[in-house]
Amino acid sequence: MTDAQIKMLISMVLYMAVVIAIGVYFSKRANRNSNEYFLGGRSLGPWVTAMSAEASDMSGWLLMGLPGVAYWMGLADAFWTAVGLAAGTYVNWLIVAKRLRRYSVKIDAITVPDYFSKRFHEADGKKSLLIIASIFILVFFSVYAGSCFVACGKLFSTLFGLPYVPMMIIGAIFVIVYTFLGGFLAESASDFMQAIVMIAALTVILTLSTISAGGIGAVIENAKNIPGFFELFGIATPVLGENGLQLVENGKPVFGEAGAYGIITVLSTLSWGLGYFGMPQVLLRFMAARKTSEITMSRRIATVWVIISLAAAVTIGIIGRALLPTEEALLSSSGAENVFIIICGKLLPPIVAGVIMSGILAATISSSDSYLLIAASAFSKNLYQGVFHKRATDKQVMRCSKIVLVAIALFGIIVALDENSVIFNVVSFAWAGFGATFGPLMLISLFWKKVTHSAAVAGMLSGGAMVFIWEYVFTPFGKTNGISVLTVYELLPAFLVSTAVIFAVSKFTKAPAEEITAEFDSVAAVE
Repeated sequence: MTDAQIKMLISMVLYMAVVIAIGVYFSKRANRNSNEYFLGGRSLGPWVTAMSAEASDMSGWLLMGLPGVAYWMGLADAFWTAVGLAAGTYVNWLIVAKRLRRYSVKIDAITVPDYFSKRFHEADGKKSLLIIASIFILVFFSVYAGSCFVACGKLFSTLFGLPYVPMMIIGAIFVIVYTFLGGFLAESASDFMQAIVMIAALTVILTLSTISAGGIGAVIENAKNIPGFFELFGIATPVLGENGLQLVENGKPVFGEAGAYGIITVLSTLSWGLGYFGMPQVLLRFMAARKTSEITMSRRIATVWVIISLAAAVTIGIIGRALLPTEEALLSSSGAENVFIIICGKLLPPIVAGVIMSGILAATISSSDSYLLIAASAFSKNLYQGVFHKRATDKQVMRCSKIVLVAIALFGIIVALDENSVIFNVVSFAWAGFGATFGPLMLISLFWKKVTHSAAVAGMLSGGAMVFIWEYVFTPFGKTNGISVLTVYELLPAFLVSTAVIFAVSKFTKAPAEEITAEFDSVAAVE
């Protein structure tokens, strides 16, 4: 490694040491019992609630995936995705957070599957909601963890010129060890710190790259010269050579005619915002908030953080096209996700670049530890103790969760073995899975007391199944036959199908028991 690379590595090692110290600090309390390990004893203050929710949600795709999309195809796709996510963040905090916090306390639920099961008063031996929700969490969070490990591998491989796979595995091991140590509370505390690092990294690189590219005017002029690149209803189409890389002629990247970006595509992209209603890592922060009265402040903090971060990430991708138009490492859709890393390395002194680069590491750690912890709790707390071994002690549940955590991480490593994986695409599928499986049921269960247990099961299954059906059946058919409506983001049709199924089945099945509706009314009456 060069002297500059060594300096960057030292900065990042020091950062990781701080993160580990946080885990060690909270480890004693976290391992006291499963409630502390999985939900932190509902003790999160407004700043930690807000910042940890957003940091755990955004992951490495905020600093790699989103700028990569903007760099590769231009403004439209990244912009409408960001708008959908910002709107979804605000609405989720506005209408879901307080009621979910109250409801989860009322029924003593500490995980999302636990909430669904207790909300519908599932009896011992008939915990279908608990089982289905836990299985979906295991499936989609394994994919999510894989996307985080891809980010780790790409980061270290790009920075230090080292082989991708060993670097990815080292990053995964670090995440596993950290999650073992501190549980939810340590994860939330470090997420708060990492949210600050992430937004600082984005702000610094946005400012420096704008200056280096010749100012805002020069960036806009360059973007306008690329067909479809700087349009909200058009999209750039990079021309690829036989090697799969974008062609470069006379020192300039080659683009074809602008592609269409119609209203159906806009609605499809905006539907990213629907995913928030089913995101376990965000919903858990609502449940773990110290006081319901503090959630309003958390909402404001979270919304401001998200808007600034998303806007900066998209803009960095646009600037990257002016600053690094023919950088060889960026001439593929997968390679384009390294634009933030490469800009950092070129514009900053090594020590400072290492600190800023920790923003990517921060995003990756904050998300992957959340995913692993929630997935482990879904099995150990909900399936192992809730279904298979009801007399399991807290110590046995904790031991089981750590075994499952390692197993899920190993699966995530397998998912991440492909160096050419596009982080944005991996995340989008898992995001759709959670949004459609849990989102409609979460909203309806919080605000409609007549939803039935059968409807809840049917809605969850139909939403999750439709994500797979739409992605692997309808979308390929639509692309082959030029039917654009069939190529929309799978979250939108799956969310609508789940919602329709829940209402339809509720109308034709036995009404909820009186004690369930009375419990609903008692929660609603507080507001």
